Amino acid sequence: MKTYRIACIPGDGIGKEVVPAGQEVLEALAQSGSGFRFEFTSFGWGGDWYRAHGKMMPDDGLDALRGMDAILFGSAGDPHIPDHVTLWGLRLKICQGFDQYANVRPTRILPGIDAPLKRCGPKDLDWVIVRENSEGEYAGVGGRAHQGHPIEVATDVSMMTRAGVERIMRFAFKLAQSRPRKQLTVVTKSNAQRHAMVMWDEIALAVSQEFPDVKWDKELVDACTARMVNRPASLDTLVATNLHADILSDLAAALAGSLGIAPTGNIDPERRYPSMFEPIHGSAFDIMGQGLANPVGTFWSCVMLLEHLGEQEAARRLMQAVEEVTADPKLHTRDLGGSAKTAEVTAAVRHRLLNR
Repeated sequence: MKTYRIACIPGDGIGKEVVPAGQEVLEALAQSGSGFRFEFTSFGWGGDWYRAHGKMMPDDGLDALRGMDAILFGSAGDPHIPDHVTLWGLRLKICQGFDQYANVRPTRILPGIDAPLKRCGPKDLDWVIVRENSEGEYAGVGGRAHQGHPIEVATDVSMMTRAGVERIMRFAFKLAQSRPRKQLTVVTKSNAQRHAMVMWDEIALAVSQEFPDVKWDKELVDACTARMVNRPASLDTLVATNLHADILSDLAAALAGSLGIAPTGNIDPERRYPSMFEPIHGSAFDIMGQGLANPVGTFWSCVMLLEHLGEQEAARRLMQAVEEVTADPKLHTRDLGGSAKTAEVTAAVRHRLLNR
């Protein structure tokens, strides 16, 4: 029987609640005759590790993850630690260390969820946002000088390389090509950012020649936010820079009903290193430990994890169980207007996996 080695990093806040919930449903799936098993290894990295060791993860942490088949991640963020320390010390250290350059965020309105776009039917909002995940605005290039003085200066430089843009464009066109509509929107800001974003546009045009069956268009990022609200059915697959896609994907999740249901995959398409899967909702310290966290985003991330491992039928079964649960308003958590607890939603998904 095939064994998949999964690294579990709950991280901070409600990550400590939703990652164990994800392990539960994956274990239930394995127990239900899927023909494989999981070997989970948990890593207690995050804010608590920082308080004990002065860093978010060990210096050799990547070596501990390198032999894993995939990583299930919770969240990074602690109100008592600066955000740039938690992000760069853990999540981005893994993403950049393993060159997980394609961040993939599917969004659609799940059954039973009352999304805020009242004129939008479930089939009108079915998107995948591809986020460049290794450079751009989050390259980490910049610095500060003369701190505390009137002449203090701080810079953050957006770095784009031809190789980095080409590979994310090619990934996005291939993904669009695999979807029924074969449609891609390239998000840009080349009217104001006249160097890197102009190169972004030029490379998009060049790569498009390799995919004559993909219909594509270009949209300024600010106009894209309006298009997502006013004309959601006009979009299918989107590709954007690290910062732009970070913002657009949160808007997409909110339009679909809640950040609590949204998944993401940090993918190394060449499979040199393990890819990492996580919900996008963040650490949400205000509800930590109360059983209020919505685990659906983690379950959907587990679906993406299974797809990445090649277990398509298991992924389909888990997604079906998730959709059956969201279709029942009694199983909606507080973010969806209900009163169900994390454990109730988890138990409902497990029950469907084990009794089908």
